[in-house]
Formats: sequence, structure tokens, C-alpha cells
Amino acid sequence: MQRGYYITANDKVTEHAIALIKSIRRYDAETPICLIPYDDNYHEIAALLGDRFGVTVFEDLELVDRLSNRLHQTFGTDFFARPNVFRKWACWFGPFEEFIYIDTDIVVFERLIDYLDEYAEYDFLCCDYQHQGGIENVFTPAVLTDQVFSEAEVQEVFNSGFWASKKKVFTEAAMYEVFEECAQHPEYFDFSQKTSDQPIMNYLILSRVAARFNIVRRPGGAPGNWGGSSHFVAQDGALFDPTCEQRLQYIHWAGIRIQPGCPYWETWAENRYWGEAMPAFELPVAPAATASTTVKQGVKQLLTNLRSR
Repeated sequence: MQRGYYITANDKVTEHAIALIKSIRRYDAETPICLIPYDDNYHEIAALLGDRFGVTVFEDLELVDRLSNRLHQTFGTDFFARPNVFRKWACWFGPFEEFIYIDTDIVVFERLIDYLDEYAEYDFLCCDYQHQGGIENVFTPAVLTDQVFSEAEVQEVFNSGFWASKKKVFTEAAMYEVFEECAQHPEYFDFSQKTSDQPIMNYLILSRVAARFNIVRRPGGAPGNWGGSSHFVAQDGALFDPTCEQRLQYIHWAGIRIQPGCPYWETWAENRYWGEAMPAFELPVAPAATASTTVKQGVKQLLTNLRSR
């Protein structure tokens, strides 16, 4: 049985992709990695990642285009802020029988592919604390009032930037059926903050996959992983979560621009330049905070900590 990692990328996110792949290779030198092109501007990154890391390009680009075209036909061209993120759904029809999908604004701190053995009975895995923020950026309360999902089911919402599954859990026809259902009820989905495929993907999984599991619910708990959480501690080339005394599995800068001065910038840079000389970076000087901004930042941080640990 062949296993592998999928990423989506184009030439614009080359640096992010290098950091992610280097972090994977620090702990897993063998498992293949496949690139699903985000758009037509992927040839430079494909050549670079292929030469340096053995990354292959998803072969059935006609299928990728077919998914994209069907999405546009169903929802229209202006419904999604970034419709190309749906190209990741081609994972279910690619070369790997079992796989992990990872966004390029992530770096990892362990051999993640081993989770596919540990949780082999499940058809879908995620690993995040999206549910602690409620249904924001996924659903609206209409899914509860219309009894689309129960209160218990919406406690299983997840972030669509990191997940694992198995080939052919869905057919193309089943995906298109979900597209149609969702297009008929746009009031069910929270796109107020221009979330990508996350609302539709949550609908897909919660309505179609019974054998699903969020790894953070394992016995003993699991560390946080959002780059907006401020309490992680750098330790032994990775990050450590003192709230559960566990090393992070990965860190995800979701909604955060990765640049000098961003949270855990040093961790990202260490992975990006692993095995290379690290260039000098000029960190921005933080402006002096007023009393009102300090209060606002404190409230915002409290909310994000509750949401993502």
C-alpha cells in the first residue's frame, strides 16, 4: 500500500513549500510527496522541488481541472474568495492509497505518516482545535436550526489545512452531489472572513464520513498547533506546549503572514534554511502600544487562546 503527502502550491509560495518539505524530511526521508498545482504558475516550483526533494507533480491534471470547472459551474465564479484551494480535493483520486494533506504555511515536528497506522480504522483524520472557536469560519447557526447537523456534530468542525484520508473514500459523483447541496443553501456557510474551502469541506466530511477522528481528542490530549497561540516554547529544534507538556506535532500559521517578526518566525526560518546558511533578517520595530490597543490585544489573545490552545 502506497502512502504519501500531498501539498498544493504555485511559484508564489516557493519559500513556504521549501520550509514545509524540509521539515517533513527532517523526520521522514522516504515517504513520497506529491504537488497538486494551485494554478498554471507552478513549473518553477515543480522543477525546484523535484530536483532537490524528489517531489512529483500530480499526474491527472485533467481531473484537477475537471473538479475546478465543476465547482465554477455549480457555485459561479465569484462565490469563493480563493476557489483554487479546492484543487486539494484531487487527493482522493491520486496515486496514494492513504495520505496526509498539508498546507504550505505549516512546518512539522515529527514523522506524521505513522498516524495512519495508529488510527487505521478511520477514513478521515484531522488534528486541530478549530472546534473550540465554535462554528465561526465554518457554518452559520442555520445548520442547527434547520437540523442539518446536531450540536454534537458541529463540535467536530476542523481546519482544512491539515488532514488525512484514504483514496476513493469519495467518488467524483459524490463530490459533485455535495457541491449541489451546498450551492442550494449558501446560508449554511460562514464565509464572512473569506475562508477558503473549509466550510464546504466540513460539510463534506460531517455529512458523508462516519469513521472520522480528531487526534487532539486522543487519551492524554494533544498540543495546540496554531501560530497565533503565544504560549509555545522553543525546545530542541521544535516547539513545546507547556499546557499539556507535549511537543507540537506541527505549527500552522493560518491567517498569519509568515515574515520576520511574525509569531515563531525563528522556528519557520530554522526549517526553511535547514542545511543552508541562514541569511540575516531585519526584524520590524514594534510601535509603542497605547492603553486602548493593549486592552484590545489582550482580549483578542484571550479569545485566540480559548480557540486554539
